[in-house]
Amino acid sequence: MNQRALLTWVVIGFALVCGVLVLASLNRVASNGTLPLSDASIIREQAAAKRLDPALIAAVIYAESKFEPRPSPAGAEGLMQILPATAYYLAHLSGGYRFTAGDLATPKINLAYGSYYLRYLLDHYEGNEMLALAAYNAGATNVDEWVAHADAAGRPLTVDAIPFPETREYVRRVLAAQRDYRAKYPRQLGLQ
Repeated sequence: MNQRALLTWVVIGFALVCGVLVLASLNRVASNGTLPLSDASIIREQAAAKRLDPALIAAVIYAESKFEPRPSPAGAEGLMQILPATAYYLAHLSGGYRFTAGDLATPKINLAYGSYYLRYLLDHYEGNEMLALAAYNAGATNVDEWVAHADAAGRPLTVDAIPFPETREYVRRVLAAQRDYRAKYPRQLGLQ
């Protein structure tokens, strides 16, 4: 093999090794995930107004939309992925009679309604974040039924006992993201 052919194979081998390393690096980032944060001032404002942990709001946004507000296949809108029917119900509860479904695309309004709903669910479940998050995902009617069955069996409802796999994983994902947001963004979320 001449020197030129050897050099070509060395360059090709080097390029392949570099490509594998880049792909491994990208895969590691994808599997670890990134933890984006935007609209921190609105999150802090809503957390203070609704007596919520700002890291919990950020974690719900992360689980719902990863801070990229696109309509869901189910029709949920905005950062906190609120269904228009839920938003109209919340508007009625909160006295917001000028609400329109298009308002859900506005981060300030979406976060106001989403955090209002979180507070409503936390109050309904006496501060139990796990139950409130399960209801945010699967609906309060389902969670009330699961709690009633667990109570009838003489045990509390745990994350592992949530019957819907999607909701079980959702609750785990939000609670983990809440811890991560507290650790990564304490200053931005007003936790310091």
